Amino acid sequence: MALLITKRCINCDMCEPECPNQAISMGNDIYQIDVNRCTECVGHYDTPTCQQVCPIDNTIVIDPQHVENQEQLWEKFVVLHHTDLL
Repeated sequence: MALLITKRCINCDMCEPECPNQAISMGNDIYQIDVNRCTECVGHYDTPTCQQVCPIDNTIVIDPQHVENQEQLWEKFVVLHHTDLL
């Protein structure tokens, strides 16, 4: 599952530099997550760093429009980082 930044975002700039996949960028009003780059930090960390550093609870949530299992997230990580881990 990719993550989604909700309208609760206060644009504090904490999440964007922490994303190891460069999936977070500024949108029109708030930060947004590129579903094609978000692996929920699979391949990097045990938990999504954006959620860990966000100062507002429940601002970064699972995106119900982009449901992926752990294997799919791992495969996305491998493709993004051009490794031979499959």
